[in-house]
Amino acid sequence: MAKKSAHVSETPATQFLKAQGVAYTEHPYDYVDHGGTAESARQLGVDEHAVVKTLVMQDQDAKPLVILMHGDRQVSTKNLARQIGAKKVEPCKPEVAQRHSGFLVGGTSPFGFRKAVPVYVESTVLGIERIYINGGRRGYLVGIAPAVLTTTLGATAVQAAEPVRS
Repeated sequence: MAKKSAHVSETPATQFLKAQGVAYTEHPYDYVDHGGTAESARQLGVDEHAVVKTLVMQDQDAKPLVILMHGDRQVSTKNLARQIGAKKVEPCKPEVAQRHSGFLVGGTSPFGFRKAVPVYVESTVLGIERIYINGGRRGYLVGIAPAVLTTTLGATAVQAAEPVRS
C-alpha cells in the first residue's frame, strides 16, 4: 500500500472497487496536461505498456463504449468496429465523454462510470501481471490485477491495438 501521505481521497472509482472487494494500490503522480501515459509511467517508474488508458468512444449511432488500451498503443477504430459488430467507432468529444463517464478527461476511470456502457479491453492487457489504470482523477492511478476488468466490468477482450503513429 502507498505511504499514508500519498493517500488520495475517495473517487467514484475507488468506491466502486471497495464495494466489489477489489484489492488495489494507490499511485498518485503530478498530472501534466497532455503528458499522457508516458508521463505517468515515467513518474511512477513503471512500463508504459502496463499503464492502461480508458478511452470513451461511440459507435455510428452515438452509443458510448469504453476501450481499455495499453498506454504505448493506440486503438484501430476500424478493427474495433469490425470486432464489436459496429459500422464505425470514433472517439467521443471530451465534453461528451465527460457526460457519459462523470469524470474529467485525463481522469477517466472505467470503474464508477455514471452510465452503464459496454467495456472492451485489448486482449494482451489481460496477460500482464499488474496494470495501472486511472483511479478517477487526474494524477492518480490504481494498481490492480487485470482480471478485475473482466470480473467487475464484464470487459470483452478484443484485438484492436496498433503502434502509436508519431
